[in-house]
Amino acid sequence: MTDKTEKENHGPHSTSALSWRGRLLQYKWALLAILLCQIGQVTAALLLPSLSADVIDIGIVGDDSSTILYYGGLMGLAAAAQLVLSATAVFLGASVAYSIGQSLRADVFAKVHSLALSQVQDFTAGSLITRCTNDVLQVQSMFIMAFTMIIVAPIMGIGSAIMAVRQDAQLSVLLVFSVPVLMGLIGFLTIKAVPLYQRIQTQLDRVNSILREQIEGIRVIRAFLQQPREATRFDGANTDLTGTSIQAGRLMAMIMPSLTAVMQLTSVALIWVGASRVRDGDLEVGSLIAFLSYVALILIGVMMMGMMIVMLPRALVSARRITTLLQSPIEVGPPSNPKPLPPRGSGLHLRLEDVGFGYPGAEAMVIEDITFDLGPGETLGIIGATGSGKSSILNLIARLNDPSVGRVTLAGVDLRQIALQEFSAHIGYVPQKAYLFSGSIADTLRLGSPVADETTLWKALEIAQAADFVRAMPDGLISPVAQGGSNFSGGQRQRLAIARALVCDADIYLFDDSFSALDQATDRKLRAALRGAVSHAATVIVSQRVASIRDADRILVIEKGRMVGLGPHDTLMQDCPVYAETVHSQAGPEEDAA
Repeated sequence: MTDKTEKENHGPHSTSALSWRGRLLQYKWALLAILLCQIGQVTAALLLPSLSADVIDIGIVGDDSSTILYYGGLMGLAAAAQLVLSATAVFLGASVAYSIGQSLRADVFAKVHSLALSQVQDFTAGSLITRCTNDVLQVQSMFIMAFTMIIVAPIMGIGSAIMAVRQDAQLSVLLVFSVPVLMGLIGFLTIKAVPLYQRIQTQLDRVNSILREQIEGIRVIRAFLQQPREATRFDGANTDLTGTSIQAGRLMAMIMPSLTAVMQLTSVALIWVGASRVRDGDLEVGSLIAFLSYVALILIGVMMMGMMIVMLPRALVSARRITTLLQSPIEVGPPSNPKPLPPRGSGLHLRLEDVGFGYPGAEAMVIEDITFDLGPGETLGIIGATGSGKSSILNLIARLNDPSVGRVTLAGVDLRQIALQEFSAHIGYVPQKAYLFSGSIADTLRLGSPVADETTLWKALEIAQAADFVRAMPDGLISPVAQGGSNFSGGQRQRLAIARALVCDADIYLFDDSFSALDQATDRKLRAALRGAVSHAATVIVSQRVASIRDADRILVIEKGRMVGLGPHDTLMQDCPVYAETVHSQAGPEEDAA
């Protein structure tokens, strides 16, 4: 099915996302190795001050060169072990973090493709892009820090405190006062930071959405000279984001100086008290130096915690946003026990039974009580004012959304009971906005049928009235297509999108105002060619132009989401005032010729 790339199975990264614990357990052996390496390297780091004290107190003070060499050798081995184990832990930690980031991006990407159209509109495109890029990057960076610092910091802090007590219990009393102050400071700043980073991510979504909208609408903005207005709108969102970021930055900037100040004051007090104890003969010089080294290690551990706190609030917010997306219900999902459809090309009967659709939380339904049948070879035109619900009906048939009430059936089977891939093979869909993916023209046409040969492609182009301009291009079918088809005119994009749907050789064709950019002559030629090309299929054409649907077998007239007429053109002219008024309002030479 063209323009709908959903798949039932996304491989190892299904849209029913793993929990964070489940993700980590996938790397349990690597995490165990990281833990052991970090414990080993911290143990080596904790041994160094004690060995240094022995070198000073026993070797240097006692003028014992053999002791100096012995303990010096042990210090060298400990330092080498610390280096190797630390490097191994960092390498493994980075590998695991990047793997988690990769799987998260894959899960978010797969989830986005499983969302109903209404859910995509609810999240907004800008927010979905931010969650797949910036939010995943924040979580990935957090895991890197976690594997290299979160494990080390508490072990180093607690281990250093224990070793400091072993060196001198009386000096350790000073740590009893400083450590609670440090912990309280860390907790206070974390509580303050989380709401700020939540606001930052929301404001970043808004900046991305505005920027994306302005890039897509750059021609309209320039045509109406709206650059100053759009610049003001972007500046407003950018200023809000900058202001909140500065607030968070100021808060985070307090962490390291505050933690360092507390520990430096503690060090000054320790040196003052320690020097008095050395002078009184109650403490060896080496023990004092070792004690100060352990205090320095405690400071390093606290600084690591400080660095973590700088990243933690934002990473937590990002993790929540990713979790919210991954745990959102699949409104248009694969059935647990799918029912088969007849083979493609056999002709399928389409039916809507009292169908209604409304967005979650909305007060009113978008469409209500829509009922019609459409058999193979029949064409249904749908007409109505802008916003009347025409495209919403097509979205239900294409299963971009599921109905809130009623059901849509194909060959008597509810669409919700048909496997998505099988359903997709029977549908040729041309959306209201003809979007073309980058690549070549042949790549674009083969989107719904990768094995289609060139003969099939040219046949579809002929029917879509696109063959002439494609032949006129130097490279023909291999001519490049820019992203969105921006190197083609609106009418050319629509004709290529129609050809893309025709290549599928589907049983149901859906045209959502797909002739709006065509001139009257091309429109007539295309509709005449379509009648013969899709005579085996059920065809639904949405249009605001009477000329595009007046020859349909039946025409469905929609007003404010409700059916106000259903029948052929001549019958509706007599029985449906809304349709008759629409026809008269569009009457002119072109309509008469049609």
